[in-house]
This record gives sequence, structure tokens and C-alpha cells, in this order.
Amino acid sequence: MNAPLTPAPISPVEDIIADIRAGRMVILVDEEDRENEGDLVLASDHVSAEAINFMAKYGRGLICLTLTRERCEYLKLPPMAARNGTVYSTNSLDEVYDYDLLPSWDDLAADKLNYARSFNVQQQNMDPITGHRLVEPYPNSVYVVQNPPSATLTTDEMDEVAELPYARDWHPDYDAAGGVPAFAEIKFSISSNRGCFGECSFCALTFHQGRVLQMRSHDSIMREAELLTRDPEFKGYINDVGGPTANFSRPACDKQIKHGVCKNKRCLWPSVCKNMVVDESGYTQLLRDLRQLPGVKKVFVRSGIRFDYTMADASDEFLRELLEHHVSGQLRVAPEHVSDAVLSVMGKPSRAVYDAFCRKFERLNREYGLKQYVVPYLISSHPGSTMKEAVDLAEAVRDMGYMPEQVQDFYPTPSTMSTCMYYTGIDPRTMQEVYVARDPHDKALQRALLQWGRGDKRSLVIEALEKTERTDLIGFTPDCLIRPVKGEKYFGLKPEERQQPPKKKKDGRPPKPEHARPHRQKIRHCKSLQP
Repeated sequence: MNAPLTPAPISPVEDIIADIRAGRMVILVDEEDRENEGDLVLASDHVSAEAINFMAKYGRGLICLTLTRERCEYLKLPPMAARNGTVYSTNSLDEVYDYDLLPSWDDLAADKLNYARSFNVQQQNMDPITGHRLVEPYPNSVYVVQNPPSATLTTDEMDEVAELPYARDWHPDYDAAGGVPAFAEIKFSISSNRGCFGECSFCALTFHQGRVLQMRSHDSIMREAELLTRDPEFKGYINDVGGPTANFSRPACDKQIKHGVCKNKRCLWPSVCKNMVVDESGYTQLLRDLRQLPGVKKVFVRSGIRFDYTMADASDEFLRELLEHHVSGQLRVAPEHVSDAVLSVMGKPSRAVYDAFCRKFERLNREYGLKQYVVPYLISSHPGSTMKEAVDLAEAVRDMGYMPEQVQDFYPTPSTMSTCMYYTGIDPRTMQEVYVARDPHDKALQRALLQWGRGDKRSLVIEALEKTERTDLIGFTPDCLIRPVKGEKYFGLKPEERQQPPKKKKDGRPPKPEHARPHRQKIRHCKSLQP
């Protein structure tokens, strides 16, 4: 066992300079109240491959080289801070131009509305063509400058990056831990694109990769697939071909290439834009060619598809190819919820679109004589989801004949609109209030409703039904979620005795009678595979 490290004293400046002159590597540290980090420093006259490898392996940061102005100009290297895609801090805005001023740090800390406004401005400026430079003031005359995003990659650039001589293995540092468990899945998967114009509220991909779809060439993807087939561990199965969204294979519209994305409009929400060019033919042909490669038994599509994009396609060619050759019994898609109010907050298509997709999927499966099933991803306690919407979701799960084994409960993650809503209680698109379930117990109730059939969730489900005055769902009729047991207060009650009287509206008027409620629309789902 290595001896414990003891803090080393700070060396005098004279000793540091002497060590650098002698070709030794030194560590320079910042003041604790500044960045509180260290840098490995070595005189350029003594740089060697071994030294650079040491810095890369143990420093794990940027490796910087000091150059004169003349050398930079000769190499045509512009200042990094002036380039798009970078963020830097400065004490003066004298040389910062064409910028939008965001609320200051003090303003953000004082009022959550300012945070929502600031987020919306950032959301509107994440395109390399239409995006502006943004400046956020901080105390002590510090400004953080965010340049517009870097330009989207061309197809040639995408190919070049994808076909670098990667090791195609985990880093040796993970050997001691037995490797990376998820590696087996991704080792024989192919990334075909980056960027996403789906722009779900809970996803940060549009911040990271942009809304403009960037695609590798058909030939580049085929070359990578051929490389996979030569791997000794390849068993004939390509686990995935896709990216953020598998069936996006071109920009949403031709306008985006020259003029950038729309600042105040989304491509797929609340409905498919009239300027959208829906074309899945390139991806369809790619899948066909991949499964014809020698040594390939099956090609799966596991990245996830946007079913609303597929429904907007006038051709069924892609969906037919998908279900006939690239689905192994279950197709996972992401409606996320069934309440149109919650779906609107999520930036997802309405429930009717998902129902129509399921009907088409079922019809085509019958046509091909296949027994395959749509399995939905669902999210509980997303901003906008009250306990009422959670009960609606539970009833939809009941109507599917499907009991989720795992549930995705919403938690805030960086750079998403949903996280902004979670923190502020405001939808930054409209600046209107939105309900947010923050209390851990309330979140547990919403999550339990999605798994109402589990015994360990029983008491939580009953509590949620009581809170929403839906104890009509406790009983022995087919539409009930909970069957009462002997000793419980609902055991033996008649249906009309189980339901608590609904509260009056705020205006004092009684609610509409039960028969006036609209008939519950069943969500479309095939018979469950689960017992």
C-alpha cells in the first residue's frame, strides 16, 4: 500500500525557476479564493513525448503551449476567446461587440422570474447562425461572455471525426474495476447523426449539439459496420444505428442550412411545422444495406424514434422496414405522458398522435403476421403534472394492460427547460406559472400511481386516490386500480359508497354530474408481454 501523501510546502520562486531551467516539471497552484487548481509546467526546450503523455494521463486537462504573436499569426491562430463555441470571463466589455446583456448574478439571485427570462434568451440563441453573443454580469466587475455556438459539422467533418483510429475499448484505468458494464451494448453500435430538432423540454441535447441535424455519409457508416464485422467478438448483431433520434437523417427544413433555426418556433411542437421536410428514405435504405452485409444477422434500432415525425411521413416505407426487420418483439417509444396539458409543457406531441401511431403499428403487424408490441417510456411528476394528471396516467397504464417495472421520475438536470420550470415554477416560453411537484412525498405518490399493481406501493396509491377524490378506483370492478382487503375501510362498500363527494369549485358552484364527464379514451397498446 502506498504511504499517505503529506502536504508539501510551497517552494520559493527562485527554486521553481531553477527547476524549470533544469528541465524539471513543476506544479503551479492558484490562490484558494481564485480557481484553487494546479497546472503542470515544463519549459518548452525540455518537452518530450514522455512528458506530454504524463500530462495527458495524470493532468487530464488541456495541454497548452506558449506562442509569440508572430508565430500565432504565421499559423493563422486567432484568439480563442473570439471564436464561436467558447465562453470566457473578462473585467471589461470594451472589446466585446454585438452582445445581448443578460440579467446579472445579483438579479438572478434576487428574483426567479429573472432566471426564467434569462434562460429563455439563452434558449433562443443556441444556433450558430441566428444566435447572439451573450453577457452575464457578476460581482466585482466580472463579465461572463458566451460566444454564439460553433458552426455545425459538415458531412465530411462528421465522417472524419467518426473514422479516427479509435481504440474501441474502455480506458485501461477501468481494468481494475472489471471494465465498463455498458460497453458491451455500445461496442457494436453505430452513431449516425448528432443534433436534434425534437427539442423536448426535459432534454439538454439541443444545448449540447444544436437543433440542426448533422449526418454522416452512407458510405462512412457502411465502412464502420464492415469494421465491426471483423471484430473477433462480433456475433452478427449491430445493437443500434442512430443518435439522439434514430429516424432523423436530414435537417428539419432547407431554411436551417442558410438562415438558421427559428427563434420562437419549434419544429415538431405543438404540431409538425408546415415547412418540415419529412424524409426517412435515406435512413430506411441505410438499414436495408446494413442488414445485407456479410456476417450481419440483425440490425436493431434502439436509439429511439420520434413517432410524430414518422406519422408525418406520407410513406409507410420506414415503419414497414422497422417492424419487419429491426424490432425484436418490443418497440420502445417515448410518449412520456397522456395528459395533453403535461405533454404541452414537455414539448411533446398530443396523445392523439401516439394513439394513431399505435393503431398503425398494430395494423402493419397484423398485415405481416407479427406479434410485436409498443412499450412506452413514461415520466412521473414532471412540471405541469398535478396529482390529477398522475391518476389519469395510472388509468392509462391500466388500460394498456401493462405494468412498468421501472419508472422514470423527473429530477432536474442541467441546461433543460424543465429544470428551469422546476426551479422557478414558470414556463419560460410563456412566463406563466406551472405546477411543480417538489415535495419528496408528493413525488413518491405520483411515482407509485404508475406502479399501482405493486404491493409495496399500495398505501401510497390509496393515499393519492383519496387526495384526488378518486376512491371510485378502489374496488373489484375491472376499472379499479386497488382491490380492498378485509380490514380496510373500503372493504365491502358498494361502488356508490366508495367515492367521496367532490369538492365544490372555487366559484361555489357544484361540479358537473358524473354522467356529464367525457368518456375516458383508452390509450392504444397491444396485449402486455408481462404476466
